[in-house]
Amino acid sequence: MTKADLIETLADEHEMSRRQVGEMIDTLLDEIKSALQKGDKVALTPFGSFVVRARKKREGRNPKTGESITIPARKVPAFQAGKALKDAVGGARGNSKSGAAKKGGRKR
Repeated sequence: MTKADLIETLADEHEMSRRQVGEMIDTLLDEIKSALQKGDKVALTPFGSFVVRARKKREGRNPKTGESITIPARKVPAFQAGKALKDAVGGARGNSKSGAAKKGGRKR
């Protein structure tokens, strides 16, 4: 689903113009971005949370030359899915319906 698909669905469902819905979605995304820039956590219960995670500086390699380089520390946005979203998608742990789980786990 794209942003345009979401706008179309919401506009039809709530009998609003696509422009109004688009502005509302843009405002929502801007607010999430602003909160993350401040270092705040954005919790959309039961959907999930957006957080900022700190990555430490680390050593890496230039794949072209093989030269060792230092990758600086930085902050990255991350999404943590809520329980309701995990359950809806089928990604909850311990509730696997795969053959391995039914047969007592992995073969060794």
